Amino acid sequence: MLRRLYDWTMSLATRETAIVWLGIIAFVESSIFPVPADLLLIPMALARPERARRYALVATVCSVLGGIAGWYLGHYAFDTIARPLLEFYGKLDTFEHLKASVDSEMLALLLVTSGLAHLPPIKVVTILSGAANIHLGLFIVSAIIARGARFFLLAWLLRHFGEEIRDFLERRLGALAGAAATVLICLFAAHRFLS
Repeated sequence: MLRRLYDWTMSLATRETAIVWLGIIAFVESSIFPVPADLLLIPMALARPERARRYALVATVCSVLGGIAGWYLGHYAFDTIARPLLEFYGKLDTFEHLKASVDSEMLALLLVTSGLAHLPPIKVVTILSGAANIHLGLFIVSAIIARGARFFLLAWLLRHFGEEIRDFLERRLGALAGAAATVLICLFAAHRFLS
């Protein structure tokens, strides 16, 4: 199923309506969809490098709005919508583990790491933020910073290095983002330990 979703998402990049699809994918990725918007952003930015920043802006705004929708799902419709959705994707155990083991400071860090690197998956963290009643303003600011950093950095790399970096990004984007998230987690742990 995921392979078909991936192939379908990639096919959207060649359409005239690609920017609309980018917005839709970025929105639903943050709350209910398993395929990251990066997969659409990469071929679009390579095909039209002069529009890479515009694409990053669309992806950021729509991703933040999708995250807000995920927050509302977690806050107001957890049992009726969010729980069945998490069960469908096999993420309910991850959600329950995080809910039992993180405090509000750690959840704020997870907002950044999931926004940057999908660690843990962003839809899990957006729903958890609503269920845990994280302040919506803090949630929005964190989402703007994390998602904006991810999409604008990706757009900048594609605009400046073009096709030669595409293969590298497609293979190693997750590992690079994971490394950045690991550094953030280590800095947070050190700060907590030293405080």
